[in-house]
Amino acid sequence: MSAPANEDVLATPLQFLKGVGEKRAADLARVGLHTLEDLLFRFPRRYEDRSRLLPIASVRPGIRATLTGRIVHAALRTTRRRGFMIFEVILSDDSGSILLTWLNQKFLTNVLKAGQHIVVYGLAEMRGHGGLQITNPEFEHLDEEEGGAVLHTGRIVPVYERAGTVTPKLQRKIVFDALARLPADLFDPVPEALRSREGLPTRYAALHATHFPPSDVSLEDLNRFRTSGQRRLIFEEAFLFQLGVAARRRSTLTEPKSASIVVTDATREAARQVLPFKLTAGQRTALKEIVDDLQKPHPMNRLLQGDVGAGKTIVALLAAVVAMENHLQVAFMAPTEILAEQHFATISRLLAGSRFRVALLTGSTTAAARRQQRAEIASGAIHLLVGTHALVQDDVSFHRLGFVIIDEQHRFGVMQRAMLREKGLHPDVLVMTATPIPRTLALTLYGDLDCSAIRDKPPGRTPVKTLMIPDARRDEVHRFLQAELEAGRQAYVIYPLVEESEKIDLKAATEMADTLAHEVFPQFRVGLLHGKMKADAKDRVMKAFAAGEIDLLVSTTVIEVGIDVPNATVMVVEHAERFGLSQLHQLRGRVGRGTHASHCLLVYQTPMTPDAKERLTAMVETTDGFEIAERDLRLRGAGDFFGTRQAGMPTFRLIDLVRDRELLELAQREAERWFGEAAPNARAVGELLRSWSARFRLMEVG
Repeated sequence: MSAPANEDVLATPLQFLKGVGEKRAADLARVGLHTLEDLLFRFPRRYEDRSRLLPIASVRPGIRATLTGRIVHAALRTTRRRGFMIFEVILSDDSGSILLTWLNQKFLTNVLKAGQHIVVYGLAEMRGHGGLQITNPEFEHLDEEEGGAVLHTGRIVPVYERAGTVTPKLQRKIVFDALARLPADLFDPVPEALRSREGLPTRYAALHATHFPPSDVSLEDLNRFRTSGQRRLIFEEAFLFQLGVAARRRSTLTEPKSASIVVTDATREAARQVLPFKLTAGQRTALKEIVDDLQKPHPMNRLLQGDVGAGKTIVALLAAVVAMENHLQVAFMAPTEILAEQHFATISRLLAGSRFRVALLTGSTTAAARRQQRAEIASGAIHLLVGTHALVQDDVSFHRLGFVIIDEQHRFGVMQRAMLREKGLHPDVLVMTATPIPRTLALTLYGDLDCSAIRDKPPGRTPVKTLMIPDARRDEVHRFLQAELEAGRQAYVIYPLVEESEKIDLKAATEMADTLAHEVFPQFRVGLLHGKMKADAKDRVMKAFAAGEIDLLVSTTVIEVGIDVPNATVMVVEHAERFGLSQLHQLRGRVGRGTHASHCLLVYQTPMTPDAKERLTAMVETTDGFEIAERDLRLRGAGDFFGTRQAGMPTFRLIDLVRDRELLELAQREAERWFGEAAPNARAVGELLRSWSARFRLMEVG
């Protein structure tokens, strides 16, 4: 699939295109556009049908209209509001006139002047004293020289996002000139047989049809990015991405493990001795998939996902026993000290009757203890090491590290995972997450990993009852909390901010913790936890809550992952309408971890947006984390799926993970098929991986 010389035209720096130059090239570079390829593989923001220009006299309130005419008057008008000005333009054509207004945009006095010919687009509405106006319309000057009207009116027009001084109109000209540079036999990375099978146009045809579509194309399809040209370009990006994923998966199959793992009757008996309860069907299936991988000659790269409380840790521990029975060491890395300590306590209890030694290594480990541990890790005397990022420090050396378990792995950086893996003998790697991942995200974010999912939960777990409660009924929330606390239970109250914000009317955790402690629940012990506290202070508060020394913990969302307090039975989320759906689900997962009935109370303020109402309704309707994840992806998109932008998300130019799910799945199947049919050589795969890594920047496991 090497590209011929005519592909080089796509590498042309934008500053050499007509009408660009250094200053505009710098503006384009700031939005990630450096080459002709970058420019052409960036979809217009939307399309407007300007083939149907309306006479001004035919415009009615409530319609979005494209109008063209001459400016007969332009002036800046002051208002009674200090510093607030309105720029007014009267636009006329042969049929009549209309008022255009721009709010607080004084600079337009130097842009729009009487006598100019412009085209405008916007929503027409009635003025207070009669007549029509359009407020803050989009506009472009019509340059009737150089054929400008051919690009900007009388056709379906692409509208690009402004880039500094590069206006949508100017971009339209630049793209038009860029397309003219393309050779008709432009290299096409999608194989001809595949294009024919799926009815896809060539790359050359798709680029032209996407930027300057023919008049018979549906405007609705264009703005939904569903035309054949757009789908072809989306598929191309997905196909190239999945080729890289497939190549990387295959590259791991050529990497032999330094130590083999076998499963014998003795291994199975050792695992049975550790098991404190009967596994669910989901746990058994996941364990079988993991153990099957452990016995293969190449390293395992597997993702284990399951909802909060699904029992991922016991599955990982049983797999660890298999590795340790084969005389290999295991590293178990967690994102926070308290979560590492929690895993250490659980694992130590379960392995208490075995011959395996477990140790804990975190930033709080004393220097003397650390020196002793380092020696025992290096000698192999410690079989399973639980810890935080302290595990990847240079002074930690393993004797025979053969299995690496990474919990809540999206909290770790690429380098931390890579450093831990490099300490082993090409170790098997199992990454775990309690944030169920929708299929389209798994295809991209974890495309090179095999995936296991535990969808059921251990018996005895009572589902958390979730209720939506308006802020006006806060007294009921307080009475319910008091009853639970008096019964000896514990509770969380979550706030979205740490301090009061003048811009957003939210109750701050710091202020409300004081109110709850002194005015509402003076008889109970109230603690405070927030993101601005130092790590050791956070840990002290969490440990006090886990030990039952705090009854009511007021916190920001730093609480959402990790802590396991079976006695906590109530989760109150203030301003629940402000939280993402997956984030709310993670918060809910902090309760319902013991034998007592548990509740999640979503306290909201009105009015709510339709999206906020849909999020809270979904929380009430289901406790299934996988369904929650799919709904959240549809509502919010992939960019903020984990609450903060996911480190290592592939950088796509065209793909929308919600909109283009079908094309992503097709691309995955076709990439696997291409590898099977083409049997590419090692050099070709190496070149593909190098360009792929630079292009997509997918997160690495190791």
